[in-house]
Order: sequence, then structure tokens, then C-alpha cells
Amino acid sequence: MMLEAEQKGEALVVRVLADRIDAAVAAEFKERMRDLGGGSGDRVIVDLSRVDFLDSSGLGAMVAVMKLLAPERRLELAGLTPGVLKLFRLTRMDGVFILHPTVPTDPQDAA
Repeated sequence: MMLEAEQKGEALVVRVLADRIDAAVAAEFKERMRDLGGGSGDRVIVDLSRVDFLDSSGLGAMVAVMKLLAPERRLELAGLTPGVLKLFRLTRMDGVFILHPTVPTDPQDAA
């Protein structure tokens, strides 16, 4: 699972460089996020703009990462593609996660 991380102010922005987060890569995604999520700042923003498909295992991985970071850090998601956004709405996870249409230009000020 290819992830790219960049510290922007008080936020860590993690870009997913894959088109799928499914059962085949969900465990690896969680491990990579665990490795990256130990940095500074109080927010982790995951850029999902390249992800076209996310299944229940991928969704479970997102929840696991959110729990792993809490309560010290907040997990936010950005750039959800239409199919991924639809899954979040159908499962009502859009009320659990903070969703951004795109990665905030100044993640320090966005909430």
C-alpha cells in the first residue's frame, strides 16, 4: 500500500497512492497508517482522491485507524470519489468522519 505523508502545520496529510482499499490491502493500510500516525499535530487528513473503490474491509480499516489515533488525534478524510462517498453515506459513516471535498489548502485552519 503506497502512502505519501506530509506535515502541514498541525495536520499530517496522508495521500493514498492506490485506486483500491479492499480486503487484499486493508491490513497493510492499517499498519502503514499506524506507522505514519505517530507524528506530531492533532489531526490526520487522509486524501482519498485516487481511491475509486473501498469495500467493507477498507471501511473497517478506516474505523480502526480512527480508533487507533483517538483521542489524541482526529482522523479526517478528503477528496472522496463518488463511489467511495456513496459507501460512506449508505453506511452513515459520513456522520462519524469529518469529510472534506478536497484536502484543505490550510489544514491548520480547517476543521
